[in-house]
Amino acid sequence: MFSTGIAYLLWLLSGFGALGFHRFYLGKIPTGLLWMFTGGLFGVGAIYDLLTLPSQVREANSRKTFHEHIRQQFNGNTTVHIHTGQENWRYANDAQFRVMNKKAGDKENHEQAILKLAKENKGILTISDVAMCAGIPMEESKKLLDSMISKGFAELRVRKSGTLVYVIPDMVDKDEPLEDF
Repeated sequence: MFSTGIAYLLWLLSGFGALGFHRFYLGKIPTGLLWMFTGGLFGVGAIYDLLTLPSQVREANSRKTFHEHIRQQFNGNTTVHIHTGQENWRYANDAQFRVMNKKAGDKENHEQAILKLAKENKGILTISDVAMCAGIPMEESKKLLDSMISKGFAELRVRKSGTLVYVIPDMVDKDEPLEDF
């Protein structure tokens, strides 16, 4: 796990954040290089880091814990794609906030609700989106989505922030690259 004390020490040793050693430590290689070549974004980024370093350490620890959890949970039984590129998300218009009129426990209707939401979200789903849209508990939503992965109908992806995203490749916008995740 990452330490706030070590992050601040590296911030200090890198010329008050100008060289970005603390960013390399937290796994933020691209911005570490940017800090290194621009003197911490000409000092503005270094000051920002001074004020936000504890939350950056928490985020890095959450990301690390989540990735370890995913690796343990799927221990080779399922293909898991972990992408940590820029966050680029679309949310369904009002569909994710309305509960579809389905009978509780009706698996076929829940799968239809998932597919309708996936179509509106251009193939991108989260557990909470599905739970809200289908009117089911989060645990059941997760089981349904994991079932779609095991059957090969969906893929599991991870946001840079560590949030699970389920992708149905057949419904992904073909003009948008998935590498942005």
